[in-house]
Amino acid sequence: MTAATTVLTARALLLDMDGTLVNSDVVVERCWRRWADRHGLDGDEVMKVVHGRQGYASMAVLLPDRPMEQNHADNARMLAEETADVDGVVAIPGAPEFLASLAGVPHALVTSADVALSTARMAAAGLGLPDVRVTAESVGASKPDPEGFLKGAAELGIAPEDCVVFEDSEAGIVAGRAAGMRVVGIGSRAPFHGPDVAVRDLTEVRVEVVGDGTLRLHIG
Repeated sequence: MTAATTVLTARALLLDMDGTLVNSDVVVERCWRRWADRHGLDGDEVMKVVHGRQGYASMAVLLPDRPMEQNHADNARMLAEETADVDGVVAIPGAPEFLASLAGVPHALVTSADVALSTARMAAAGLGLPDVRVTAESVGASKPDPEGFLKGAAELGIAPEDCVVFEDSEAGIVAGRAAGMRVVGIGSRAPFHGPDVAVRDLTEVRVEVVGDGTLRLHIG
């Protein structure tokens, strides 16, 4: 974690959801540990893989010999299970104020969740959805592939190098950096995966809009 304030400049922000805006760890643990039990896998090892990725991509890592069509079918069931279970889903500290500060600021949600799951979790956490959203249905490749972040930048009309990503997971941080963007790591997992700067939560981030539309991010 950073001890002193870091200042980054940008023209747009790309925001992950789980672990960045929303704390859904209790639901992810419940659903994926049940999945691990069904497949005879070690739950702790499964939890090391699943954060940040789409479910089918996690399954491909964990069950490398299983046909991908089975992973996609299994992922659809998992998404339905996770969407129906929002018990314990809460906002990351500072997320409501952070999102409120982005009114009029180019920003997008870039999540490995689909539309239904992202809508359910943001609502459960009491957070409004950004106007621009890149969800699982929007991309052909899961994080750590950079496709989602590049699509978010394109939809905002901002060059990748002028975007800053907010992420918590290894897969997300790798994706942001592969997209040519700077990455702010959020939470306890993030500092181990090479973000440009890391903070405990969104209470440590302040967004200032400069006259020409440049964003000045005060982090730490």
